[in-house]
Formats: sequence, structure tokens, C-alpha cells
Amino acid sequence: MTDVQQQKSDSVAAVKHMKWWGWGVEGVAFHHDDKPAFAPFVKKIVGVELSSGQHDTGLKFDDLTVPASIAGPEVVDSLVQIVGADAVATDDHDRVVHTYGKSIRDLIRIRAGILARVPDLVVYPADEAQVQQIVDLAVASDLVVIPFGGGSNIVGSLEPLPAETRTIVSLDMGRLDRVLDIDEDSGLARIQAGGQGPDLEEQLNARGWTLGHFPDSFTHSTLGGWVATRSSGMQSDKYGDIADITKGLRVVRPGGVLAIRAVPSASTGPSLREMIIGSEGRLGVITEVTAQVHRLPEKREILAYLFPSWHDGLAAMQAIAESDASPSVTRVSDSHETAFSFATSKPGKGISQKITDLLPTLLKAKGWDVDAMCLSFIGYEGGPEHVARTQKTVGRIVKANRGMAVGTGPGKLYDQKKFDTPYLRDFFMDHGGAADVSETAAPWSKLRDVSSRVYAAANQAFDRIGVQGWIMGHLSHSYHSGACLYFTFAFEHGDDAEAQYDVVKHAIQQAFIDTGATVSHHHGVGLEHQPWMSQDVSPEGVAVMQGLFDSADPGRVFNPGKVTGA
Repeated sequence: MTDVQQQKSDSVAAVKHMKWWGWGVEGVAFHHDDKPAFAPFVKKIVGVELSSGQHDTGLKFDDLTVPASIAGPEVVDSLVQIVGADAVATDDHDRVVHTYGKSIRDLIRIRAGILARVPDLVVYPADEAQVQQIVDLAVASDLVVIPFGGGSNIVGSLEPLPAETRTIVSLDMGRLDRVLDIDEDSGLARIQAGGQGPDLEEQLNARGWTLGHFPDSFTHSTLGGWVATRSSGMQSDKYGDIADITKGLRVVRPGGVLAIRAVPSASTGPSLREMIIGSEGRLGVITEVTAQVHRLPEKREILAYLFPSWHDGLAAMQAIAESDASPSVTRVSDSHETAFSFATSKPGKGISQKITDLLPTLLKAKGWDVDAMCLSFIGYEGGPEHVARTQKTVGRIVKANRGMAVGTGPGKLYDQKKFDTPYLRDFFMDHGGAADVSETAAPWSKLRDVSSRVYAAANQAFDRIGVQGWIMGHLSHSYHSGACLYFTFAFEHGDDAEAQYDVVKHAIQQAFIDTGATVSHHHGVGLEHQPWMSQDVSPEGVAVMQGLFDSADPGRVFNPGKVTGA
């Protein structure tokens, strides 16, 4: 093997993937041995008995029946000529890893060995020129191309259509993972689209910068994936959603690259940038993003607050959004999620634990119903003076809405736990439970109605499928006009977990639409949310989207069927 070939081989081997059957990496799992309140809490809310220690799932890859690849030798040889033999994978494991995302539906099916259609091969391009050659080959040979980032999508944006008869190429962008350049005068960074969150932050931080984009999937998702699904990060109050962060793009299309310059603003017709953001791979392959980056803040702090009710917490978040304060995070959990958070906490030590133990007594003395209280996390970043000023403004608003500060301890817990929650879902599935999420956004005037109607819809759905279920939610991602509400639901499933999930998921999504909220705030559409698109953006809106896809990709080469269904 030549030095060049060895470098390529090492590069492909360095591309990181999650385990085929669940979230994250092998050897990392949720356990509750150090969380004494968790098992009793789960038993109480959904009736599921949890065992101690790390549970053996019993899943073995060799037990899967993987459909054979239909890629012909001509296609394989052509791709090998473009990227090299080491960068074309046809083995079953690689193909299965690239079949699904990580929604509860995906995990139910993969655990059951359901593989209706699997990519026929996986290709790892090393640069944009190779992506261009692959795209041109796909158009000429009538192949399907599905771009693949970290594989964390939970709305069915990655899976091949079951009835697809053409050869399907999963285009893994993991080798395009570098920060190419930073314009330090403008705070604009040219970044390859395949870089996963931690790797990009490491490169940026080394030069004193941050992207400021930290979605729950941060550790296993990519910049290109964030753009393709209109992602939003936990610190969007300060840094904006990915649509705000994305200033320029390079997108490989048949015969050439769609290049969008990074300028502060432009009046150049309908926004091509906005067309690409959220397009889920249907308009081409995103290879590079010019992103707005920020200097690393001098100070960063997450403080916790308590409110006596959900109403008080929502009112405080609205007041903060309307004020001169500029926090990086504004989040408040409803009473159900607050109880869950406390149940997943580890015991503290010393005086801090004594204060925690006394807190319910102190709150009851103030007239609070501790079962209704709501936990909030508010983040502050910037120079010391800015942080102090913002904390003071927020403190006045919290007090005016009957809330109280409870310090930095729970804030540190928030930082520790925020990227680990998906592992808990796998653990819950190991014990016969099903859990997933739905998120939306609505104006401030509608948030309380959205929340109450979602709860009612979910509980009615639990009754219909005959289970003891649980729903909880929080507000995150505040805007001047409204905010995102994020719901988690769980139940002990029966023999047909997917059918039960459909009943609950449909009820929650329809409640969003019926209350004037959107079908999704930041997870995207994929296949999962298509049934509500015409109600959300109007039938004419769907027709305009479909017209764009048909015109830009008449051969339906790029991730067909996503967003609009055709």
C-alpha cells in the first residue's frame, strides 16, 4: 500500500459512527445505581421495573438478515475509481449503520431486525471534487444519493424508501471535517460539512472561537446535518439557530457547485440560502458552510431558578425575551419534567445536600405546592460586566414572577447531563419501555394552550392504547414573539410498540397543528412529520416546495421522498 493509500485508509477508519442498535458509542450506557430515586420514580409514572447495573440487550449483529446489495460491478468500479477501494464499503455492518437515524421508530425496527431497504453501498469522499464526481455519476447512472452526517436524525430523513428499486448510495461526509479558514475581522469561518460537533469546537476553540451551536445531538451530529434540518442549539438565545449562523454555503449539484457568498445581507431574489437550509439533502450535497463564529466568552455560567408554577415560569421567560437582558439559555421545565430531573439526580455531599434536603420544607413554608414547582436553567455568557448586568436584570424578572434563584449547583448538573439523555432512552427500551420526543414553536399568547392541549391529547392516546403513560415538557429557544416547547413521552409498550407509538405521536403532532403551533421547531420533517405539512404550511406551500424539488432534481436522485413525500 502506498503512503497516499495508507493516509486515505486511516482517514476512512477515523470516521466516527454510532452503534448500529442504539444511541452513542459501544461501552457507554445509562445506569441508575447512583440515582436512588430513579427506579421508584419510573415504577410510579409508567409501571416499568428497572434492573440495576448495565443491562445486556442480547442484540447480536449476526442475527440480522440484511438484504443483499444490488449495486452492480460497474457502479462499484466507477466509485472505486473516484474515491479509492478503501473508501467504498459494501459490507453489511456499514450498510446497516447508514440505514436508519435514531428515532424510537428506527430503534424499534432495528432491534426487531426489520430492514426493508438498506443502502447498497457507502461511499466516503475525501473532498468536494470527489463529491462532484459521485453526484455526476449518480445522475448519469440513475442512482439514489442519500447524504449522511452523524446519523442522529429522528424524523426519518435518512432511511431509503422501501419501494426504491435503484441502487442507493449512502454518501458519508465524515472525511470532510475541517475548519478551513477563519476571517477574524468578520467572524466568518469556512467549515467542511462533515465535521461533528465536538471536533469542530475543538478546532475553533484552539483559535479562540466558538460556533455556539449545541443541540442535544451535538456529540454525534454534523454541521451539514444541522443545516439540512434547520437545527437549533441550546444556546440559541445568544448565538441564533443554525439558519442565523449559516452565512454562506457550497452545495454540489449535477454538473457544478451552487455557491452562496457569505455577506451580511443581500437583495438578490428569493433566498437560495434559505432554500438549502432545511432541504434535507433534496437539493444537493452540502460540502461547506461559512458560519458566523464568536470569540470564546470570558465567563460562562448556568444558574438554576425555581418557580411555583408553569404559568409563572412561562411568564418569566416571556418577560426576559422582551427585556434588555441577553442570556444565552432560557429554559424552564414543567412540573412533570422537574420531578423527572430531581429523580435522575445523584446524591450530593455536605452542606449543599443539606440545603437540597431542606428545600421542600422551605418552599412549603412559603406557600408553594412542591408538586407544581418548575425548575429553570438560565445561561449567561460574555464579559464579567455583561454577565453581572444580565443576571441582575433576570433576577428582577424572576422575583417579579414569584421565582427564586437556587444557585450554580443544578446548573453544573445541566451541563453534565445535557448530552447524555439519549442513552437513557436505550436503557428504557431494554426494560420494555418506549420513549420519544416532539417539539414545536408558537407565539407567547398560545404557549399555555399548546401545552395543556398536548397533555390532554397524549393522555387520551395512552388511554386508547391501554397503557400507563407519562408526558413532560420544557420551554427552550426563546424569541421575541414566542418560544419552542419540547415534550417527552413514555410508556411501557406491548407486542406492537410501533403501532402504539403511532397513536401517541399522532395525537401530539395534531395537537400542535390544532393550537396554531408548527409541526417541528428544529428536528425537521423527513418522513415522520409529512402527514401534517399541508396543515402547517398550506397545500399551496407544499406544492411550491414540491415544484422546487421537481425542478432542481427531475430524476429524483437526491434523498427522494423526504419533506413532501414525493
